[in-house]
Amino acid sequence: MPEHNLKLLSPEVFASLDSMEGLELPRAAIAAPPKAARGWSFAGLLAASCVALAAWGLHHLWPPASAAILAIVLGGVIRNSLPLPAAWIEACKGLVKRVIPLTIILTGASINLAEVAHVGAPALAVIVACIVCGCVAAVLAGRMVKLSRNTATLVGCGTAICGTSAIIAAAPVIGADDDDLLLSVSTINILGLAVMFALPPLGAALHVTPAAFGIWAGVTVHAVPQAVTTGFAYGAQSGALATLVKLVRVTLLAPFLIVLAFLVPRKGARLRYATLLPRFVWGFLALAVINTFHVLPALTFQSGWQVPLSTVLSEAGNVLLTLSMAAMGLEVSVRFLLRAGFAALVTGAVASVAQILLALALIRWLV
Repeated sequence: MPEHNLKLLSPEVFASLDSMEGLELPRAAIAAPPKAARGWSFAGLLAASCVALAAWGLHHLWPPASAAILAIVLGGVIRNSLPLPAAWIEACKGLVKRVIPLTIILTGASINLAEVAHVGAPALAVIVACIVCGCVAAVLAGRMVKLSRNTATLVGCGTAICGTSAIIAAAPVIGADDDDLLLSVSTINILGLAVMFALPPLGAALHVTPAAFGIWAGVTVHAVPQAVTTGFAYGAQSGALATLVKLVRVTLLAPFLIVLAFLVPRKGARLRYATLLPRFVWGFLALAVINTFHVLPALTFQSGWQVPLSTVLSEAGNVLLTLSMAAMGLEVSVRFLLRAGFAALVTGAVASVAQILLALALIRWLV
């Protein structure tokens, strides 16, 4: 492109072009963001923080609904009810991209890799088989309803591992864009609640034993709080097993992402082993290993009260996840969800049902 034509393009156009892979633009042609944009960024952060605080308040009133789910719902309601400035929405997009990597790293503080050995080989085989089933079913169903490959893959990731956390961790690995992320997160949150409420009465109707139900809930319910709630709704033994099995599922997130990076390489990107995964995945693994060996100390206050540092880091990760989901909700467009949401819901429903049926069959056979 001639140099005089470059001057006709606005900085916003350059910014959007520069995000494309493999495209290099003249650095001098890209103007620095004006001071006013920084003010809008602060306003977007403030708006997302207010939504996140409201979500935490509602979460304490109704614990089964996680604060992250409530944050994206509240953000979406506000985004589509009030005429928010476009700069706020853009600021929220930038906030999500900055917060999510740190969120995933801090999640490692709640992982104990030694728990994998405690579930036993039969239960571990059920977990791995259902992870594969959830992903494959989502991809195949997505093709049938003509859903984009990235969205279908993310829906499969959320179904297979741990809901929203798995989606936001897998998105940069496969090169998913904001629309893929928003659609898959919304779908998984809706279906996660549906599975959480449907599983206990279904287990009672099928006369599933408490031990079998705990494994069933841990293998099939999407988010950790939902799996724990579902398990304890069936009984104390079921709740304990559901918690353990679900945590093992979350522990498998890192190897799952490594396999995903091989199977779904980013378009236009060369496969380099050194940069196969984003850096935050290695941070997640490092913190998980440190927590497994109990290296993290406990914080002691003057009153004698002690709090494990792993708990502090884990809760900080939950806060940042809620903040990022609030920001994501503030950029949700109902028109977009109505246009493409049905296909995503069908894809997620097929994957969830396939995972539920396979898990029950394997549990009765192997466990």
